[in-house]
Amino acid sequence: MTDQHTTPKTDIEIANAASMEKILPLAKERLGIEEDNLEPFGHYKTKISLDYIERLADRPDGKLILVTAMSPTPAGEGKTTTTVGLGDALNRIGKKAMICLREPSLGPCFGMKGGAAGGGYAQVVPMTDINLHFTGDFHAIGVANNLLAAMIDNHIYWGNELGLDERRITWRRVVDMNDRALRYIVNSMGGVSNGFPREDHFDITVASEVMAIFCLATDMKDLKKRLGNIIVGFTRDRKPIHARDLDAHGAMAAVLKDAFQPNLVQTLENNPALVHGGPFANIAHGCNSVLATRTALKLADYVVTEAGFGADLGAEKFLDIKCRKADLNPEAAVVVATVRALKMHGGVAKQDLGREDVAAVQMGSRNLTRHIDNLHKFDLPVVVAINRFSTDTTAEIEAVQEICASHGVKAVLCDHWGKGSAGAEVLARTVVSQLEKPARPISLLYEDETPLWEKVKTVATKIYAADDIIADQKVENQFRELQEQGFGHYPVCIAKTQYSFSTDPTLRGAPSHHVVPIREVRVAAGAEFVVVICGDIMTMPGLPRIPAATQIDVTENGQIIGLF
Repeated sequence: MTDQHTTPKTDIEIANAASMEKILPLAKERLGIEEDNLEPFGHYKTKISLDYIERLADRPDGKLILVTAMSPTPAGEGKTTTTVGLGDALNRIGKKAMICLREPSLGPCFGMKGGAAGGGYAQVVPMTDINLHFTGDFHAIGVANNLLAAMIDNHIYWGNELGLDERRITWRRVVDMNDRALRYIVNSMGGVSNGFPREDHFDITVASEVMAIFCLATDMKDLKKRLGNIIVGFTRDRKPIHARDLDAHGAMAAVLKDAFQPNLVQTLENNPALVHGGPFANIAHGCNSVLATRTALKLADYVVTEAGFGADLGAEKFLDIKCRKADLNPEAAVVVATVRALKMHGGVAKQDLGREDVAAVQMGSRNLTRHIDNLHKFDLPVVVAINRFSTDTTAEIEAVQEICASHGVKAVLCDHWGKGSAGAEVLARTVVSQLEKPARPISLLYEDETPLWEKVKTVATKIYAADDIIADQKVENQFRELQEQGFGHYPVCIAKTQYSFSTDPTLRGAPSHHVVPIREVRVAAGAEFVVVICGDIMTMPGLPRIPAATQIDVTENGQIIGLF
């Protein structure tokens, strides 16, 4: 962990020292869930049965709070930490609250970003389990994805009755790892018995359409239907072939049956948390499962959930895709900001962030205020959480608060990393006071009937402050074909760098008047959205020069170290 606070303990040391409660008694005492409705994984993790979730349907919903952030930088913003801290703080002030988080991918854990279980005294535990294999959900998603891939090549090997054009197979294999060597491969080499050689690709598991389906499906029937609707490729005359045409969707659903049950764990302060599903926000839609969110809304009065990366990616997709599809209506948004990140967006180098620079904070605040203004376009009330670092000065913090106030938003200083719920109590009370106002429905950015090209342009111009979008003739033709094939009512899921409003990750702050280049478009007929890949974004990331994996180890007594 960085030197965010004066305490010398690392995240993993704090997590290892945690006093966790057994999950079955906690579920009964705090949520009223009997043991028969739970499927435990050891003492501290359990899945909630789908039968029990179905019986919650008639309960009223709690209030949904979205946590998002300014554009991320290497300085770190602490969005998951804030989500956990706010959930703990709501419980601290006497509210019945739960948090809903995504499951971490192994790729970032071993790469550069690290884990995603919070940090300091605002974590979900058992932290190392959650950041590594957890309950095996990602393994199941990867197997379901690759089962379909295997059945495609097997179908071709045994005569290709459906007439799949091997040049037009769109389904990709996946692995939950950053492995650039697998982006472009040739499979079926080595002779006749291995099939017909063809070009193939790998994505990271969190970019799989199966992951998106897993997180958007409302029940097992819906899950199976969506899996069957996956388009795996096309015939020579451009007829789509679906997973159901290969009779693959039943087996895929069987592989996902147990994983589809939401995972219940706890925070360091022994408050219940659901951690389920995990699509990336830069290359996918970036939200935990609809099933977990809906379950939490039936079990608690306040539910705090997060959307990945900055509000231009995670929050936009949360609202325009997840809320549209699942009929969810968040009543407030918390935007996480740090003085350090504001200074980086204001032009300060990472090594100089420890020095006071109010002017840089003011300059970098243009990034934060654009996110605030964007969320207001959805008619979503906003509170800013300033995640405090030990190097922040009073003048810098006051500058952020004054700028936010000029946009009609209250900015609250938080110290949940070092103090747990006590450090986010003011934030919790501020959010509750906002929620006491009459709720209003959110406004989505575009209508279902808006053409696909115009949907992308709307997001680019209204959220990214671009002047236009561009694409070559091949991509423009794909948009037109998808529109003609009946996919025009789908929302768009834009894959773009998380580091900038533009497609250039080096353009920090609040760039405008840029153009968004579209490189590729894919239809996700099971997830029911269209993926639009922009700029140089990759759906299979690579490892950095020095991967985080080089620091991870396990001691002789079985304790994992170096995971952050």
